[in-house]
Amino acid sequence: MTQQVSIIELSDDEVINYACRVLEQRLSYRLSPDGVKFTSPDETKHYLVLKLAEREREVFAVLFLDNRHRLIKYDEMFFGTIDGASVHPREVVKAALQHNAAAVILAHNHPSGVPEPSRADEAITNRLKEALNFVDIRVLDHIVVGGTDTVSFAERGLV
Repeated sequence: MTQQVSIIELSDDEVINYACRVLEQRLSYRLSPDGVKFTSPDETKHYLVLKLAEREREVFAVLFLDNRHRLIKYDEMFFGTIDGASVHPREVVKAALQHNAAAVILAHNHPSGVPEPSRADEAITNRLKEALNFVDIRVLDHIVVGGTDTVSFAERGLV
């Protein structure tokens, strides 16, 4: 059941976050009985656009998945400025192990609205892939969100 909340008492960001939670609940027809499954880049992109499109600063998030690609946890791990965020592979590996994840999907936004990955994006993806591979956790994709546009590293053969 959805909790009743007075919109008048909330800030714009709180209203948007609340609306996202309601939308996630209402999209349950797309979910399997045992949880959210990310089996295609398009499903993942739609989910991440809802989460990251309107953010004013860069946010680096990780979707921790089980061996059937069901969502264990969505975690916004690192926050930056309008044009960058520091990402620490050690923290991502630590969180993945804590959640007992079999796989991850990496994601971040570009507040500029242009989702084209930078060389730094490619470099951190490779570092994370190497670090997670060492503990047998697969990186399935890295999705960059710029407004409502997205770029999938997997679709470009970069993962």
